[in-house]
Amino acid sequence: MHLAQLNIAESRFPMSDKRMDSFTLKIDAINALADRAEGFVWRLKDNDPNIDGALSLRLPEADTALVNMSVWKNLKSLYDFVYMTAHAKIMQANQDNFHILKANHFVLWWIDVGHIPSLMEAKQRLDNIRKNGPTKTAFTFKTAFDMTGQPLTNAYKSGETL
Repeated sequence: MHLAQLNIAESRFPMSDKRMDSFTLKIDAINALADRAEGFVWRLKDNDPNIDGALSLRLPEADTALVNMSVWKNLKSLYDFVYMTAHAKIMQANQDNFHILKANHFVLWWIDVGHIPSLMEAKQRLDNIRKNGPTKTAFTFKTAFDMTGQPLTNAYKSGETL
């Protein structure tokens, strides 16, 4: 099994706005860092030749939300990339460029090796966690489940195998 993740964000300004430069000018570097990260498998990309990302893609029925979707070999690899690399500093430095979303904006789920999740599948998982909270089919780092559906209580804090 591999781990899929979806993260959405709503920017305060258009991506072409100079106020977003601290984010947009670092997208290629952060995506390259992800591509080289231990445990990285795949990430969603669009056809924009100017930025190596997916800024033009949107979730069904959520046309203002930017999407980031990727697949990782395990929970620990994704966690380490998100919180232990330059990714964390860049996202923290750009907090003011994005709206604080009241609904859950992040979801994880297990997929079969070789499966590439669609945006529709990701939207269904996000809707699931928003409706039901974390479950073995849609969860977060804080309330994670292993590949067999067993809860990993505070795994990200305790050092429990992710």
